Amino acid sequence: MESVTEGKLRFCIDRGGTFTDVYAEIPGQPDGRVLKLLSVDPLNYDDAPVEGIRRILEEFSGEKIPRNWKIPTEKIEWIRMGTTVATNALLERKGERIAVCVTRGFRDLLQIGNQARPSIFDLTVSKPSNLYEEVVEVEERVQLVIKEYLSGFISKFDEGIGKLNVLFMQSDGGLAPESTFSGHKAILSGPAGGVVGYSQTLFGLETDKPLIGFDMGGTSTDVSRYAGNYEQVLETQIAGSIIQAPQLDINTVAAGGGELAITDANVILGYLARQINAHRRNQDSSAKDMTVEEIALGFVDVANETMCRPIRKLTEMKGHETKNHSLACFGGAGPQHACAIARSLGMKEVLIHKFCGILSAYGMGLANVVEEAQEPYSAVYGAESIIEVSQREADLLRQVKQKLQNQGFKENNISTETYLNLRYEGTDTAIMVKRKIAEDGELHDYATEFVRLLFQQEYGFKLQNRNIVICDVRVRGIGVTNILRPRAIESVPSGPIVEAYYKVYFGNGWQETPLYKLDKLGYGHMMSGPAIIMNGNSTVIVEPNCRAIITKYGNIKIEIDSPPTSAKISDKIVDVVQLSIFNHRFMGIAEQMGRTLQRTSISTNIKERLDFSCALFDPRGGLVANAPHVPVHLGAMSSTVQWQLNYWGDNLNEGDVLVTNHPSAGGSHLPDITVVTPVFFNGKLVFFVANRGHHAEIGGITPGSMPPFSKSILEEGAAIKSFKLVEKGVFQEEGIVKLLQSPSSDDQGNKIPGSRRIQDNLSDLRAQVAANQRGISLVQELIEQYAAAVIYCVRCLVNVDIPLNQGCLAPVKILVPEGSFLSPSDSAAVVGGNVLTSQRITDVIFTAFQACACSQGCMNNFTFGDDTFGYYETIGGGSGAGPTWEGTSGVQCHMTNTRMTDPEIFEQRYPVILHKFGLREKSGGGGFHKGGDGLVREIEFRRPVTVSILSERRVHAPRGLKGGKDGARGANFLIKKDNRKIYLGGKNTVNVLPGEIIQILTPGGGGWGSPL
Repeated sequence: MESVTEGKLRFCIDRGGTFTDVYAEIPGQPDGRVLKLLSVDPLNYDDAPVEGIRRILEEFSGEKIPRNWKIPTEKIEWIRMGTTVATNALLERKGERIAVCVTRGFRDLLQIGNQARPSIFDLTVSKPSNLYEEVVEVEERVQLVIKEYLSGFISKFDEGIGKLNVLFMQSDGGLAPESTFSGHKAILSGPAGGVVGYSQTLFGLETDKPLIGFDMGGTSTDVSRYAGNYEQVLETQIAGSIIQAPQLDINTVAAGGGELAITDANVILGYLARQINAHRRNQDSSAKDMTVEEIALGFVDVANETMCRPIRKLTEMKGHETKNHSLACFGGAGPQHACAIARSLGMKEVLIHKFCGILSAYGMGLANVVEEAQEPYSAVYGAESIIEVSQREADLLRQVKQKLQNQGFKENNISTETYLNLRYEGTDTAIMVKRKIAEDGELHDYATEFVRLLFQQEYGFKLQNRNIVICDVRVRGIGVTNILRPRAIESVPSGPIVEAYYKVYFGNGWQETPLYKLDKLGYGHMMSGPAIIMNGNSTVIVEPNCRAIITKYGNIKIEIDSPPTSAKISDKIVDVVQLSIFNHRFMGIAEQMGRTLQRTSISTNIKERLDFSCALFDPRGGLVANAPHVPVHLGAMSSTVQWQLNYWGDNLNEGDVLVTNHPSAGGSHLPDITVVTPVFFNGKLVFFVANRGHHAEIGGITPGSMPPFSKSILEEGAAIKSFKLVEKGVFQEEGIVKLLQSPSSDDQGNKIPGSRRIQDNLSDLRAQVAANQRGISLVQELIEQYAAAVIYCVRCLVNVDIPLNQGCLAPVKILVPEGSFLSPSDSAAVVGGNVLTSQRITDVIFTAFQACACSQGCMNNFTFGDDTFGYYETIGGGSGAGPTWEGTSGVQCHMTNTRMTDPEIFEQRYPVILHKFGLREKSGGGGFHKGGDGLVREIEFRRPVTVSILSERRVHAPRGLKGGKDGARGANFLIKKDNRKIYLGGKNTVNVLPGEIIQILTPGGGGWGSPL
């Protein structure tokens, strides 16, 4: 640790949502001074960071500093601070007034976003308000509230910014002076300090394993990963707003410890105990009442599993095994949950820093000053482009070095990093690639890093014979500060001192538990669980069958024993806690299957538009858990699995994978291909896993396989009732290619093409197989952990009324006569059933229950292509208003929630120019609550293509309810080069020439109630 400038103090501060943490380096005090304050305490002080500095200065100097005085700066060497002010402004929409500048025709683009709704079951379709007031031709600005706060903070010191050295933490983990610190780079300011804190004090010093950071504070719980380099992203979404700026990859996965207070009180008072026990007796009259302790522990267990689920998802989606990491646990509440979460995640090691309660503040003192510069660039990666890139890098490096030198950094204290943002041609996924330097100084090739170490690691495959495209050039200048350094502590020959014993309730009852104080423990001390370790700003719980060790640097390492081989679950009485935990585990498996499918697929529909669903089923085909992906798929795959089970009977073996897309076999429309895999354990069929994904091309009479005028299913593409895609572990490529590509004939003998993109089909089918295999591995791990208990819980889950499983439909009787519109013959054309009929059924049901007015009642299916490619999208519209809410404009409604392709990517990948994508003003139905407006989409084509539109609500308008007005009908037009406008109707296929435009006006939602 560097010596403190004589007589001067250093302050590291994290102003969080609940608490403000202060770490101060004081001359003569090697361990520093720690202080924790409420971030908002208006009865005692105006600003928590200023108050913290004031109190510590008083202690150090012995001189009184009244709160209404400015803080003297002669005894302050520097201040480093992170703050949530920008984040709070974003959450509360209390930033400065903003105008936004966009290309003409896209004024509503930020409001529409990707057109997906935040929650698929929320009829109100609640979306956050816009950050901007107007769309005008002025310079775009980002939130300025952070500047206002910083100015106020600095004004509390006697010399202002003058001689006071103040640096602020940015979202990317680097520090910046007030003059260059901006709101959009401050959103993750506080959490970034925590990542710097655990990465610089634990990785390489306490463990060589990659770390998962688990930061549970008073307001939120954040997760990150560190394996030798900061993992950064260029875009994140917070409170519904997309923030584009370099930032550490930090994900908020749950509320903080402070959110549990009300639940704790209710449990102690017995309110929840009475309700829970009454429910259990209603389910089973022989059920024994749970004690208050059992219920409280149940809440903790469920909360832990709730947090484990997104942690698994965040690591697995990048191709990393969660169990191969160490858990770096910090925040005021985090160490209390460390052992339970690590055990559930399969981890063997937990690391807890000695300053875990204020690690985000401590991390401010470990961070470096960072300056960045970035330029857009578009070229295919190659020898010529790399020369130009190198020139641009050199110019940008000169800029950032000069900025650091202006702040007083010398050349030998400045290091630099260069990056290229790369993607495969024809894909939407770009990865920021850092150029690595070998030990001998040789520069590594960007492309090699991109393909071998990043793309293949994250997505599970590489694309052969595909160009790599450069999107951006970025450089990072780092002013190395070397402020705080870990300090080794001495070993203590005697054993650890027990301060007291307390009874603590664990899973097997009350246990006498010793309490230790960290400041009295030395290097090498070991404590077997159960144990409590307190360090003044947080409490560490060491659970039974775990062991805590004090490390060389005074931190705590906890070794986790393997979980028990079986869970104590009654085979007669439903255990509500275990059922809730298993429900999370099953849903987590379905979600991880989805992440694997998204990660390993190649098509836009699956990877970017997320047009897929994954689910688990019991041995009889009953739905156990369905990840909430696409609503029209929810519950639909159960009949598919049951059909396959009846068809194959006992002729299913380990290593078999089934594929189907035929409506009569439980399918929807032909582009939705379902892959089903049986799961065996000890030779017995115990589960099924399945996923359904939309393939953009499956053959048929039009490119995109969504023909508006099909008269039989033969004209819609390849139709497969059942085929063993994998038989006993062998992928049957020849067989599936024959089924997908062989042309069929209609009733007149006309040949109908097979799939026009067979390689894409095969790639996505392999991804679907891989997703199921991931599900199988996770199910088998669960069974190995809980033995027969898993099967018992499955049987309970499919018979209780919880969301997204077979139990939901138990009270519902569905009558569909054979041969009717909803149950057609094997040969009937069905391409519109999944995307149009389903929407109309939804409107009928909601209208019958008077729940809400009709939404747009359509998915506006739009396809185009030629013999070499096919493109498919669904376009949002207006949602219906309800008794207490306005309809939402420009959003996917009811049975779909797929995303819209980004406009720039859309134009890069396809021969189109997007002229307009905005709201269709005044198309929502009037009423006491107004229906949402539809959308306008105008696309010009740059080469001849075949275009198809499959849409509804072009004749009959979406109905209003309770006196509300109808929404506007949709319309589709072809605009010729001479500006003639040709109405296409609701369903049509046309050949479009270069320069011609397709205009689609989607319907508005119905209004609710008579207008005032």
